[in-house]
Amino acid sequence: MRLIISVALIVLSALTTVAKSKEEKQAEARKKADATLQRLYKAKPSAQAAVNSAAGYAVFNSGGAKILVAGAGRGSGIAVDKGTKKVTYMKMREIQAGLGMGVKKFSTIFVFETKDALNKFINSGWEFGGQSTAAAKTGDGGGSLQGAVSVSPGVWMYQMTDKGLALELTGKGTKYFKDDDLN
Repeated sequence: MRLIISVALIVLSALTTVAKSKEEKQAEARKKADATLQRLYKAKPSAQAAVNSAAGYAVFNSGGAKILVAGAGRGSGIAVDKGTKKVTYMKMREIQAGLGMGVKKFSTIFVFETKDALNKFINSGWEFGGQSTAAAKTGDGGGSLQGAVSVSPGVWMYQMTDKGLALELTGKGTKYFKDDDLN
């Protein structure tokens, strides 16, 4: 009898954990994004000025695995319009090819210099592939973006692992899109 009660309690607690409300999931996404930004600011203090002077930003926490010739990743995050303070909840999916093996957790932070670049990212979804080269600063003022790479006009990306700023910044076969369940 004790075994049945113990199993029932474990199942009930697992269901309670899984069945979070929309508001709880939104709060958790915002909390993760805030923690990721704080890690970025600690690793690269100049990033705070870049985010503060931007039209908006997006923060994603993701994980992925690569086994032999194929890999995949998934994650979630938020995009924030700094002018309106509106938060959009988003998802990320990634596919990659090439030899390798491993599992990694990473965070990606996008800084949008213009509202147009932010709106395109949020409303059209976004995908890209390949590697970007590092650049030190925006061309027309704004905050310093050292440690970031330009991934398209007016869009800069920081990528971090648990150990700090990533040395190689990639976005191979990555798609970002709105999370219909949380918006």
